[in-house]
Amino acid sequence: MKLIIAVVQDQDSNRLSKALMENNFRATKLASTGGFLKSGNTTFMIGTEDIRVDRALQIIKDNCRAREQLVSPVSPMGGNADSYVPYPVEVEVGGATVFVLPIEQFLHF
Repeated sequence: MKLIIAVVQDQDSNRLSKALMENNFRATKLASTGGFLKSGNTTFMIGTEDIRVDRALQIIKDNCRAREQLVSPVSPMGGNADSYVPYPVEVEVGGATVFVLPIEQFLHF
C-alpha cells in the first residue's frame, strides 16, 4: 500500500478531486499555503494499492497544469534593498508536487 501526497494549486483542486472520485480513489483534501508565493494550495492525501499508484499519478498529471502568474515581490523591511525589484515578476506556478510513501499499516474504523 502507498500514500500519495499531492500539493496542487487551488485552481486545479476541484477538477482533480472530481477526476479522483470518478476513478474510485478516496482522497482527503487539506487546505495549505505555499512558502514561496504565500498563496493557497490544496494538499491531497490518497491511500491506494501499489498496482493503482501509476493510475493515480496519471490522473494528477492530467488535471494539474503549470501556468504563468504575475507576482508582486514584497519589499524588504530594514534589509538590503540592492536586489529588490519594485515591479511584478512573471513566475511559473501550478502543476503538482507529489510524494509517494510506503505504508506499513492502514486502519479504517
